[in-house]
Amino acid sequence: DRLLKLWNKYNIKATWFTPAHSAESFPKQIRKIVDAGHEIGLHGYTHEFVSTLSEEQQRDVLKKSIEVLTDIVGKRPRGWTAPAWSTSLETVKLLEEFGIEYDHSFMHHDSQPYYLPSPHLSTYIETDISQPASHWMTPMSTLKPSSVVEIPANWHLDDWPPFQLSLSQASTHGYVDTATIERLWKEQFEYLYRECPEDGSFIFPISIHPQVSGKPQVLLLHERMIEWINGHEGVEWVTMEAIMDEFKSGKLKGVEVEGGASLN
Repeated sequence: DRLLKLWNKYNIKATWFTPAHSAESFPKQIRKIVDAGHEIGLHGYTHEFVSTLSEEQQRDVLKKSIEVLTDIVGKRPRGWTAPAWSTSLETVKLLEEFGIEYDHSFMHHDSQPYYLPSPHLSTYIETDISQPASHWMTPMSTLKPSSVVEIPANWHLDDWPPFQLSLSQASTHGYVDTATIERLWKEQFEYLYRECPEDGSFIFPISIHPQVSGKPQVLLLHERMIEWINGHEGVEWVTMEAIMDEFKSGKLKGVEVEGGASLN
């Protein structure tokens, strides 16, 4: 409710990536989000880490999650983000298989969308120290784009590591001064705003969690950030779905992820 109030105050429409278990368990809260005009995206069923699942399990989770969110929201989700940004070699292939149009889990770039490379269309040899070194000493083959648009993730634009105390995760802190993160976020925005392409287009996707950014001190940080960003000419707050649509239509400039070697 606190975040919905914040978005309403500044007339912002956001994308809420929601585990299907949460949607089934708290349907009234999800309806509040939908009724306020926000987008709902896929985020696993119970926030299970994709990297720990078999391909069959990944497929089952996607199928069930799409069914649940479509039924509750009344609209098929178009986007997905991996729980904890934990992905697998099968991720891109499965997103294409299920018709998911965009992802928010990878970090090939930080401020422009792009088409995700398809790992299953490239060759990469894992380092296996049980084999002779010659076994793995070969470049990956040329990267080939998939049909999935990537709206890049960024750990330095995420509220969880600095503001959430999790005793089982050494990467979290929980007691970082909000002024420190405010400066970090502002410096990133200032650089991107100054160095953006000639057409002035770049994206600045901040990833937050209700249980983290719903804390009073973090809400005040968001208020300050929103008002500061709004002081820059040409800024527009949109959902990730809207970013994808503008990128696909050519209105928003993106980048091409290049790499690999021709092994023919």
